[in-house]
Amino acid sequence: MEATTTVTTEYGGIGLIPILVILALAVIPYWKIWSRTGHSGLWSILMIIPVANLISLWVLAFKNWPTVDGREPKP
Repeated sequence: MEATTTVTTEYGGIGLIPILVILALAVIPYWKIWSRTGHSGLWSILMIIPVANLISLWVLAFKNWPTVDGREPKP
């Protein structure tokens, strides 16, 4: 017999709560940063994807920021 486990059987439903808290702690600050620079806050979701988070930080560092360039951000 093969032993298979899932998140719900191994941790009970309680294991999901800390995971969601950690994800929120990773995404919310970057959402604010992207929004303040005049970009869509949805870029911050890339912070939970391992290699994409580094790429998005490089994009943020070197991309023109509408708020700095004097342009109004798109709503």
